[in-house]
Amino acid sequence: MSNERVTSLQVARQAGVSQSAVSRVFTPGASVSEATRDKVLRAANQLGYRPNVLARAMITGKSRIIGLVVAYLENQFYPEAVEKLSVALQEQGYHVLVFMAAATVGDVELVMREILDYQVDGIVLASVSMSSHLAARCDDAGIPVVLFNRAQDDKRLCSVTTDNYLGGRAIAQHFIELGHANIGYIAGFEEASTQIDRERGFVDELQEAGIALSAREVGGFEYAVARAAAFEMFTGPKRPTAALVANDHMAFAVMDVLRFKLGLTIPGDVSIAGFDDVPIAGWPAYDLTTYRQPINRMVARTVQSLLARIADATVAPQHVEIEGKLIVRGSTATPKD
Repeated sequence: MSNERVTSLQVARQAGVSQSAVSRVFTPGASVSEATRDKVLRAANQLGYRPNVLARAMITGKSRIIGLVVAYLENQFYPEAVEKLSVALQEQGYHVLVFMAAATVGDVELVMREILDYQVDGIVLASVSMSSHLAARCDDAGIPVVLFNRAQDDKRLCSVTTDNYLGGRAIAQHFIELGHANIGYIAGFEEASTQIDRERGFVDELQEAGIALSAREVGGFEYAVARAAAFEMFTGPKRPTAALVANDHMAFAVMDVLRFKLGLTIPGDVSIAGFDDVPIAGWPAYDLTTYRQPINRMVARTVQSLLARIADATVAPQHVEIEGKLIVRGSTATPKD
């Protein structure tokens, strides 16, 4: 069997059509008759032809490739988000290249330089931010960028998030209605917009009810760090009767410490709430009260915003916030007297 790559010219000869007709068949959205499409696909299957996406990108200036950068894959929210984003973009005729990065801006910049070498048509940054000069470079190159589950004060970037401020307020209101007054908060990565907005909403709602935050620790969106934060918060002299943990991933760590290391009951001794509503939150082992991120609507708006800017660079970037929903489960209850 020959290892030589089958060319579009060979397919054209086999199908009895022009080479440009073969190109149109393998270009999503291009105009071509059904008869021609059938002949070309039949010839391509017989010859084992696959189009060279990168070569076509050099000719057309469009790679049909989207770069997807993600961090925090240990957080159960992001594998689901990556899958949904990939499927939604593939349904629109795009290929998705997934790149892993740490949450630090420096690491993101290294990954972004690699992405730009692929001549991508657009970029989605999930759970990470980017520097202003790199945003300017993408803007100058005509490559639209959408931040997913992060916001950034940069008019060149689209962003799609849950209304995190509203979510923080909803959980505080839930604690207040249950009668809690000794309330703690375990923060995520301090510089993340999601963390900042969730805490701000939570604290504002408490303050309006005349309640001051009684304890605060930082979990950094990491399971191990959240465990240490839980030890600090719940072995102190004034143990909170309720606490919001800035995401579900950390909330599971906190619950594990409370029950299996400190011998406390949930919600008998401590009420715990999280944020995201990942599938594990609904498992009987955790039964976690949490604020649900509307992941399907977030993905749809991310794809819509990205494709709109790919089609027309003059479309103004949007900063979209979508309201989620408080999901009350068994991890929260009225405090003991």
